[in-house]
Amino acid sequence: MADALKIQLPNIPSAIALAGDGEENLKILSRQTGAVLVLRGQELQITGTDAQINLASRLVRSLEDLWIKGNTISSADILTARQALDSDREDELQELRRDVLARTRRGEEVRAKTFRQRQYIETIRKRDITFCTGPAGTGKTYLAVVVAVQALLANQVEKLILTRPAVEAGERLGFLPGDLQQKINPYLRPLYDAIYEFIDAEKVPNLIERGIIEVAPLAYMRGRTLNHAFIIVDEAQNTTPAQIKMVLTRLGFRSRMVITGDTTQTDLPHNQQSGLSVALDILKHVEGIGFCEFTQKDVVRHPLVQRIVAAYEKYEK
Repeated sequence: MADALKIQLPNIPSAIALAGDGEENLKILSRQTGAVLVLRGQELQITGTDAQINLASRLVRSLEDLWIKGNTISSADILTARQALDSDREDELQELRRDVLARTRRGEEVRAKTFRQRQYIETIRKRDITFCTGPAGTGKTYLAVVVAVQALLANQVEKLILTRPAVEAGERLGFLPGDLQQKINPYLRPLYDAIYEFIDAEKVPNLIERGIIEVAPLAYMRGRTLNHAFIIVDEAQNTTPAQIKMVLTRLGFRSRMVITGDTTQTDLPHNQQSGLSVALDILKHVEGIGFCEFTQKDVVRHPLVQRIVAAYEKYEK
């Protein structure tokens, strides 16, 4: 009965890509399979039972199209590959990796990292309104901005509107320097950062001045009809039921809206119900609205973020 297997990697960059920072990927592969993976130069040694070695080998091979090119491998890549093996979706996994959503200004390819992320993108493209909930680091806002910027650059919409409630500021908003726009800018920073990935930072102010890109607090949406627009409502867990109803009914002709949030991280007062939670319950059977829910398995940030989210989920249950 075999108790060890050696895989020769083609070069040092591929070995570095497979191992990850601090050999974090090898640790994740070990946790996922029960096998022990040790890298010596360009040689990967896998030890364990026959079943553990077989699973680890298949998992490493399923990542080959990434490490053979020296591409960075994330924990989400490994978990998605494991999910594909468990559910006989290996062909779909290869398709997922081949599907380039966009390229950043630096030429970096943007792809869905998990099956749920791919479903989210497809839902945004097919539905006029999409709700997406899940923990931090799952790409809720970033992927919505990717699709929105693509639609704007392809002239599918005339304007891109990014909005979120400024609840985090609370009563402290008045103590911040500057006018109202300057006061709320810190809370809209994540939206600006995502835009700068795809549009030259020098061009963004001109687009904002012309009203093609609008980044504003939720209160600015009242009384408007948003036609020919792509609207992203970020941090929607911090809306009240009245606010979420208000923004949803702003949707005009040839427009799409994406509402994102994490229902477990509400900054509202303890006696205030989250508008996002209420909307999800009220609208769950309304035709034409799409719903996506991410879990800690979809976290694509530092591996520790995934473990932090999992620990909090366990604690809260």
